[in-house]
Amino acid sequence: MEIHKNYSLKDYNTFGIDAKAKFFVEITTVEDLQCILGDTRYPHKFILGGGSNMLITKDIDALVIHIDMRGIFIENEDDSYAEIRVMAGENWHGMVLWTLERNFGGLENMSLIPGNTGTAPIQNIGAYGVELKDVFVSCEAVRRADQKLVHFTKEECQFGYRDSFFKNEGKDEYVITSVTLKLTKKNHVLNTNYGAINEELARNNITDPGIVDVSNAVINIRNSKLPNPKELGNSGSFFKNPIISKEVFEDFIAKNPEAPFYKVSEEEFKIPAGWLIEQSGFKGKRFGDAGVHSKQALVLVNYGNASGNEILNLAHKIIEEVQYKFGITIQPEVNLIK
Repeated sequence: MEIHKNYSLKDYNTFGIDAKAKFFVEITTVEDLQCILGDTRYPHKFILGGGSNMLITKDIDALVIHIDMRGIFIENEDDSYAEIRVMAGENWHGMVLWTLERNFGGLENMSLIPGNTGTAPIQNIGAYGVELKDVFVSCEAVRRADQKLVHFTKEECQFGYRDSFFKNEGKDEYVITSVTLKLTKKNHVLNTNYGAINEELARNNITDPGIVDVSNAVINIRNSKLPNPKELGNSGSFFKNPIISKEVFEDFIAKNPEAPFYKVSEEEFKIPAGWLIEQSGFKGKRFGDAGVHSKQALVLVNYGNASGNEILNLAHKIIEEVQYKFGITIQPEVNLIK
């Protein structure tokens, strides 16, 4: 393990924010992670995965530990299912492609989500009607306090909408090292009714889609809406889609009958945050080098040299305007490093 000083994190966060780490180290094994977490020379430690779901607003006065453990292993399988264990440093989309090559189903709707696999349970990532919890079995994590490797079941992870134990009671207490998922090998259950997947399949004259077809449709949709972070700094969807009560929804839809929505339950409805932001006049707007993407209002972008605080200030403006215009509070999906 080589520890660097005053190390730029520009290439380690998809917003391309040029913040610096006081100290920086890359970790490739669980044993090295346990060792560095127990190193008392560095009392302040910051865990960094793929850097895709974060906004850094200042230099990090700590030892930044970049999780770069790799490997995908088939743990169990029968004729119908395969359980795979994925190390935390594996790129999420690369892992999805690995599963599709083997005709393992369940992750196709989550194609092209940026970031690494180890951070997926923290956020309970999801897209196009599918969430990580739908295929999740368990994960392993090192407890920071005593460097012990701990096993978490699905129930213990307490998954919610873009939420989990690791964002609440377990926040900053554990470092996820691997994730185990259960995927189908046959009789795949396709979810094509969310968003524009069916439209994309029809556009390509696909009437009997398989999991690769669904993945390709999702990739095409995401590429048409979301900028490549290597070309334009961003963190994907910056805001969560708000879930509102039936009472609030009825008042909202009476005033905005054209608004899209998704029924979550008899008492809750989800409103697309991108629609709320676009109707508030922010889509395509630019404030210096911080802006809202022209094709997808959910995405905040760094046009070059925006600071993390400039992007955060824009997010606050959007939240205030949506609240004023619609009476609905939207919240950031990304982790704010303040």
